[in-house]
Amino acid sequence: MPIADDLARIALQEQQLRFAHFDEETAWRVGAGLRAMAVERNLSLVIDVRRIGQPLFYTAMAGTTPDNVEWVRRKSNVTARFHRSSYAIGLELEQKGSNLFDRYGLAVADYASHGGCFPLRSVSAGMIGSVTVSGLPQRDDHDLAVEGLCTELGVDFGALRLQ
Repeated sequence: MPIADDLARIALQEQQLRFAHFDEETAWRVGAGLRAMAVERNLSLVIDVRRIGQPLFYTAMAGTTPDNVEWVRRKSNVTARFHRSSYAIGLELEQKGSNLFDRYGLAVADYASHGGCFPLRSVSAGMIGSVTVSGLPQRDDHDLAVEGLCTELGVDFGALRLQ
């Protein structure tokens, strides 16, 4: 899939996946729903749902390592910094032939522009947090995070998934 097509689809996802109301219970449902998907599909994942600066749901499933925890932290730093999907930022940088350090001076030890972190947005307040998945190839991490949000919001994932 061409980068431009993925970026257009991610922009649509970011526009449409917004919460009218988001609280701790919502975060728990999103995280638990993603975990249930992972169990059903026999996936080894770390899943993190947070408001900015406040973890609300976290699970590390069998087969994950501390490296997955670091990927979650680094991807969520990208989303918190740019208010965009970590995958979108990575694709934009790839398109420009750049990286986070060269373009923004951001250390690879703290930032990862790889797929898997998606911004949580409120209809009235804008970005309020993020959901992060780590354990699959980056495009699949991104798609799973989006699928979890679609499930919670009652949005057709088939209409929004990356092609």
